[in-house]
Amino acid sequence: MLIKDAEALERMAGVDTLIVDKTGTLTMGKPKLSDTVALGDLPETELLSLAAALERGSEHPLGEAIVDGAEAQRAPRHAAADFEAVTGKGVRGKVGGRAVALGNAAMMHEMGLDTGAADAKADTLRADGKTAMFIAVDGALVGIVAVADPIKDSTAIAIRELHAQGLHVIMANGDNERTARAVAGTLGIDEVRAGVLPEAKKDLIDQLRRDGHEIAMAGDGVNDAPALAAADVGIAMGTVANVAMESAGITLLGGDLMGIVRARKLARATLRNIKQNLFFAFAYNALGVPIAAGPLYPVTGLLLSPMIAAAAMSLSSVSVITNALRLRRVEL
Repeated sequence: MLIKDAEALERMAGVDTLIVDKTGTLTMGKPKLSDTVALGDLPETELLSLAAALERGSEHPLGEAIVDGAEAQRAPRHAAADFEAVTGKGVRGKVGGRAVALGNAAMMHEMGLDTGAADAKADTLRADGKTAMFIAVDGALVGIVAVADPIKDSTAIAIRELHAQGLHVIMANGDNERTARAVAGTLGIDEVRAGVLPEAKKDLIDQLRRDGHEIAMAGDGVNDAPALAAADVGIAMGTVANVAMESAGITLLGGDLMGIVRARKLARATLRNIKQNLFFAFAYNALGVPIAAGPLYPVTGLLLSPMIAAAAMSLSSVSVITNALRLRRVEL
C-alpha cells in the first residue's frame, strides 16, 4: 500500500460505504474475446475484423481483447479512418469505406437503431457475466461481440471481509445491468449501479455524502479519476493511469481487493493507537505537572525532584513510541 498522507489513513477508518468499479478492480482486468454472433449476412470472421479495426485505435482493455481475439483467429486485418471514442458508449469510424460502430445499446439507440431483436442473444451472454457489444455497419445492426473478464480469485473473500468490517459495498460501472448483476450476485455485493457513465460516479458519491455516508471509491484508469478525487478516500488499484494515482489517497500496488481490507484494518489500528498515545501523554502530564508545581508539599512534604521529573518526561516519550511500534505486529 502507498498511503499519500495521514488524512487518507484517518478517513479510511471512518468509511462506511465502498464503491467499486468492475473491470480491473473486481476482475483481472485482462478480458478475452469469448463470442462473436452474426445477426445478418456478414460472416463472424468479417465482423471480428471490422470490430478489431476500430479497436486498434482504442486503449480500452475490452478493445485490446477484441484485437487479440481477432489476431488469434487470423481474421483479416483492416485499417480504420475517422476513429472516434464515445465515452461510456463505444467507438466508431470508417473501415474500407463503410461506417462501422461498436458499442453498447445506448450508442445504437443514439444512431437510431433498434436492438430489440438482438437483446435476447445479448442477454444470454450477459447472464454469464460477459460484456456484450453491438456492431453496426452502414446504419444496420449486424452482430454482437462478447468479452469475458475473469473475476480475481481473492475478490469473493475480500468482499466477505469488508462486510465483516461493516462496509456497504456498491458496484458502479458502465456495463449492462444484467451483466453487472450476474457478477454482483456471484460475489455477494450489496448494491449494483449499472450503466453508470464516469461522470455519474461522482454524482453518486455526492448523493451518498448528502445522505450522511463516508465513502471510499476504488477504481483504475483515467475515467475513474474524478470519482477518486471526489470520494472521502480514493483507492487506486494496481497498474493504473498516473492521473488516477494522483487523484487517490491510497494506491494498492498489487491491484488486489484484499489490499482494501488491509488498509481498513491498518487505518483502524492506527487511529486506536493514536488515541492510546494521547491518553498516555495526558495521563503523565495530569499527574506529573501538579506534583512538580509543589501544591502537595505544605501538606505531605511531597516534592518532585528535577531528576525524577526529567526521567518521567523521557518515560512518557518512551511509552508513546513503544506503543506506536506495536503497529508492526498488527495482523492485516
